[in-house]
Amino acid sequence: EHEDTGLLLQPLPEGQNYGAAAADGTRCPSVSVSRNNPTKRDCLVVAVLCFGNLINFIDWFIVPGVLLDIQKYFGLSDGKTGLLQTVFTLCYMLAAPIFGYLGDRYSRKIILGAGIFFWSGVTLGSSFVTESHYRIFVLSRGLVGIGSASYSTIAPTIIADLFEEGKRTTVLSIFYIFIPVGSGFGYMLAAAMAKSTGDWHWAFRVTPCMGGLALLLLILLVPHRIQRKTAAHRALSISGMIRRADEQPDVHRAAKSTWCQDVGSLVKNCSFVCSSLGLTAMAFVTGALGMWMPLFLYRAQVVQGIVPPCLQESCNSSNSLIFGGITIGTGILGIIAGAEAARRLRKINNKADPLICATSMFMSALCLYIALMVAQTNILSTFIFIAFGELFLSVNWAVVTDILLYVVTPRRQSTAIALQILVSHLLGDAGSPYLIGIISNAIQARNIPSLQWSFRSMQYSFVICAFVGVFGGGFFLLTSFYIEEDRKEAQR
Repeated sequence: EHEDTGLLLQPLPEGQNYGAAAADGTRCPSVSVSRNNPTKRDCLVVAVLCFGNLINFIDWFIVPGVLLDIQKYFGLSDGKTGLLQTVFTLCYMLAAPIFGYLGDRYSRKIILGAGIFFWSGVTLGSSFVTESHYRIFVLSRGLVGIGSASYSTIAPTIIADLFEEGKRTTVLSIFYIFIPVGSGFGYMLAAAMAKSTGDWHWAFRVTPCMGGLALLLLILLVPHRIQRKTAAHRALSISGMIRRADEQPDVHRAAKSTWCQDVGSLVKNCSFVCSSLGLTAMAFVTGALGMWMPLFLYRAQVVQGIVPPCLQESCNSSNSLIFGGITIGTGILGIIAGAEAARRLRKINNKADPLICATSMFMSALCLYIALMVAQTNILSTFIFIAFGELFLSVNWAVVTDILLYVVTPRRQSTAIALQILVSHLLGDAGSPYLIGIISNAIQARNIPSLQWSFRSMQYSFVICAFVGVFGGGFFLLTSFYIEEDRKEAQR
């Protein structure tokens, strides 16, 4: 397995993963193939990280899966209901830069383990909150967001350490497939537990058990320190150009630049900035859809007379189950399609990645707009266009991350991911669920309370997502103007 070298590449100090190695004075081992089959070990590490990512996003979308039950239980308006996901995302994004800083400097395995333990414990505790303690429930969602931030920030950089650029896109695609898969299972698990037990609280008592298993696998299978795999590292090792870090103190100190210096360098990277703004638009749309779409579909069905209004203690959860299935299917297909399209088109166009992202954002915006317009008259068409909208959104997940990883130097990647998380959530899905709820409240307040206006208020609120999607496509187009130059600069 990869050992802690405590080393730096003398000409390329950023090639060393400082978050995974410390200067302990040990000498560099040979880079020949390990006796313990590093390929098999790396696959096991990726499997553990994917399982953790699955649990992470199941936890993220348990609340939307039983949103109607939660809204009834606490007696919430649309605005206060949206606040649940907004608090979660705000805490998530504010914690991300802290974990990015820690991940570039300290053991990533310990940070991941602590995050899993923390969010699993808080999720279990939130399942015992009573109806008179809504604020405690909101606080618990914020704490879960902090735990989730540790995972989303650190895990992709471990994959970047394990695989070179040629294989990295494929592995990242596998890792990011578990975003829609976990999201979809979050809806389905929550709905299934609420239906089978008659109590939505049980939806929050399954993932803590899964989190415990993930923590055990992390401890047993993920090495404490991982040495970055790059062609440059191997070439320098073979030629004997790697030196001990304690023999190069000036280079070592220079490589450990301050967080402010890292952020300043990233802000000057046009490809990073524009792609992050495009991702922000994606986050805005996915945050709003993820929180409100099952409830919107329910209201559309009530208006059409397909289902009666929910007057029972446990509401009909079929929309969460269907939407969860759509999220899983379109997510897997979209991420695979995006990675394959990027792999093929890069051979003929160096700007392929941002152009793929731009095209998919424009198509997604169009599909979502059509879905909203036909919702009152044809629920089947609504499901179909929502599926296409989610499919085109999912195309971008792995591609956007890969853009970051090749336009940012390795030494700054954890910080870059953390900064991207901060911006995309601050301007994206941190506010979109609450904004949609507030707009819906305002529209309902101006009209006579009715089932019709309960549906229309949500329909009109959702239209903003289509326009934000168009802006996202525009930012990815801007990325294509700078990406070649920024990529060469990062390689240099």
